[in-house]
Amino acid sequence: MIEPDGPVPPYLQLAEILAGRIERGDWQPNRPIPSELQLVQEFGIARGTVRRAVAVLRERGLVFTVPQRGTYVSPPAETVAE
Repeated sequence: MIEPDGPVPPYLQLAEILAGRIERGDWQPNRPIPSELQLVQEFGIARGTVRRAVAVLRERGLVFTVPQRGTYVSPPAETVAE
């Protein structure tokens, strides 16, 4: 759960929770993550907090956003064979 008064800002807490779901394989590559509204309802936080958390995931390359479609899990980065 999100700890609103903790030392880590709520959006970073949410980003870590969502990143964990992606890394565990709860959400598959090229499939959408839950909508902002679904995440707001699940975690009981503001929409702006969800948006900031998703922005962090985008910066880390874990998700990508398609305008008018939603946010999707990025495919795993391919490793280059030497």
